[in-house]
Amino acid sequence: MNSTLSLNRPVRNYTLGSFKNPKLIEARPSRHQLRSHLIDFSKLKWFGNVNSRTGSSVQQQLRDYSCESRRITSRRIRVSSNDAQFGSFPNKGGAESSSFTEFITSERVKVVAMLALSLALCNADRVVMSVAIVPLSLAHGWSRSFSGIVQSSFLWGYLISPIAGGTLVDYYGGKAVMACGVALWSLATFLTPWAAENSLLALLFARAMLGVAEGVALPCMNNMIARWFPSTERARAVAMAMAGFQLGNAIGLTLSPILMSQGGIFGPFVIFGLCGFLWVLVWLSATSSTPDRSPQISKYELDYIMNKRQKSHAVESKPKTKMIPPFRRLLSKMPTWSLIVANAMHSWGFFVILSWMPIYFNSVHHVDLRQAAWFSAVPWCMMALTGYSAGLWSDTLIRNGTSITLTRKIMQSIGFVGPAVALVGLTAAKTPSTASAWLSLAVGLKAFSHCGFLVNLQEIAPHYSGVLHGLSNTAGTFAAIIGTVGAGFFVELVGSFQGFLLLTSLLYFLAALFYIKFSTGERVNFDESADS
Repeated sequence: MNSTLSLNRPVRNYTLGSFKNPKLIEARPSRHQLRSHLIDFSKLKWFGNVNSRTGSSVQQQLRDYSCESRRITSRRIRVSSNDAQFGSFPNKGGAESSSFTEFITSERVKVVAMLALSLALCNADRVVMSVAIVPLSLAHGWSRSFSGIVQSSFLWGYLISPIAGGTLVDYYGGKAVMACGVALWSLATFLTPWAAENSLLALLFARAMLGVAEGVALPCMNNMIARWFPSTERARAVAMAMAGFQLGNAIGLTLSPILMSQGGIFGPFVIFGLCGFLWVLVWLSATSSTPDRSPQISKYELDYIMNKRQKSHAVESKPKTKMIPPFRRLLSKMPTWSLIVANAMHSWGFFVILSWMPIYFNSVHHVDLRQAAWFSAVPWCMMALTGYSAGLWSDTLIRNGTSITLTRKIMQSIGFVGPAVALVGLTAAKTPSTASAWLSLAVGLKAFSHCGFLVNLQEIAPHYSGVLHGLSNTAGTFAAIIGTVGAGFFVELVGSFQGFLLLTSLLYFLAALFYIKFSTGERVNFDESADS
């Protein structure tokens, strides 16, 4: 009895009620809490008669205390001063899940925000010529077909760099390569006015250099997201980055006519070039190539990323990628070709719409340049919004148990079949407003592709996502050149944009069927030959 009474005293001091007092929690050393995890309740001989009611009560209270102390210890470990500083608010899942508040205030979102800004500049620099080509054509007497050649000069350079750039990204990481790319394409944009004033050849060379530099942008984006985001957040992260990509179109199309009216034809080239140099300075000083190298990241966020990444076979789980990737093995797998076909069709539709829609609205619906740019910009704003919604839906499907393969096929089907149907409606539009509505629907649904093939690159080849992106981008650039130049010749021969839009719609349907047939969300082994 005395032994029982003596035991009851410390047990009462550690009842659950006492743990509800935060002051008592802070005062009690964590070593006492952790020791309770080591108690073997089947060997409590020092409690006396463990078969008695008192002994059973003691066991039950200690079990309750052990469970509660585990929760408290976990909470105290997770809620550190660093977490509070960066707004990381953990939830019941600990490192297994991430709250919305933690997500939007995290270091990884800062990284993807900087990526979104770089992609916005990438497209703004690219799309300026789509607006400037109208006054330049009038000033120099260029035909429609030659205007298409001038616009496609960007793609000549873009054709060269994706594979080499993707290989460099896999070897050196996305941070360094992205900084070099943005600096080079900003320089090319800034020098475009000087080139245009000297010769047509210099103008074509400046636009080609812009394409060379911008060829590394998307592989760098994919590399950084694969390093910073777990698989359950990658669709959302890609959607956020690509939202900046699409907003760059809207910014370029809407601001360019205004800047031209204030500073001449070449005003936007100078402004956007200077913005790129400023971005490079911020990028180099404020971001890190990987989470474990970031001095600003909280302990909770780092643990969350590393734990999730270990489960999904992250990029860093393997020694550094070889400088010369296994091109033959990459091209021997049908999932690779599903990505190549998807990227080719995505680029065809993207560049045709981006390059020709201002001229389409100007020539078909007879609106002036500023209105044509505005009508062409609205769809890209729609694409930015629907892209993020698609990312949230995609991540939710995977968290709820839908396979990655099925999720990617659903997203890609919407991203291709939707625009195919909408382009048919665009050909029948009678007013600029109706045409803009159909075009907005086509471009908005096209954003679902970012949660299809674009995320799929990281999933089937985490160690070769850069070079695989480069391969598919090269195919996409070939398709974009054919589409951009072909549209000009097609319109000259047939005399109508509608026939080319119907051809594009048919190609969308065929590409969707190919992707559904051959794509996968599972990791593909590219380190062994196709026969093994």
